[in-house]
Amino acid sequence: MTAPFNRFAWTGLLSLTLVACSSPPKPPTVDETQKRPANAQMAVELQVCKNDLQNTRILATESSRLAETTAATLAHMAARQQLLASIQEKAAANSLRIVHFAFNSTQVSIPAAEASALVEEAKVSPLVLLRGRTDGTADTFAESRIAQARANAVRDYLVASGVDPTRIRTTHQPSGDHLANNRSPQGRNLNRRVEIEVYRTLPIAQQTAQQQP
Repeated sequence: MTAPFNRFAWTGLLSLTLVACSSPPKPPTVDETQKRPANAQMAVELQVCKNDLQNTRILATESSRLAETTAATLAHMAARQQLLASIQEKAAANSLRIVHFAFNSTQVSIPAAEASALVEEAKVSPLVLLRGRTDGTADTFAESRIAQARANAVRDYLVASGVDPTRIRTTHQPSGDHLANNRSPQGRNLNRRVEIEVYRTLPIAQQTAQQQP
């Protein structure tokens, strides 16, 4: 025989189930052993060290960039100073005369009237600069030798004419620095030369050298 249905017992059971299901969840627990003060001394010191390291890296990078910029600026200034000195030397020259030479020759040939004016001017000038040149296209030993020999030949000519040898300076260039088109015979004739620069006053570089003990 089936037991009679107890309506009141079933209703009570259902009410207990609903109450259990509607209970709010428990809040999560926190492990108090893992907590640290927000401004713990160790944490503060660690952050300070990190900041110092970052600042040091930034300073090192900026210092490197500054050094590179400074080196480039100094190199540029040195190049400009050298160029200005060269320009000043040429501007200070009282006159520029040119002696031309035959092919492979070092024999000096200057017209009498021009030679007389040159010698008189060179005698009273503090500096006479001789630049030997060739019609060469490469800096070979042979071209260098003849360029120097031409400058020396003009120096000897001036000294023999009474110019103080201590006032004469010589330089030479084996190739390049051509006056005319070096591909034509006429141009090569003009390029085989010695340039005579006569100065009324010493260039800055020469003045500095003489002032040094």
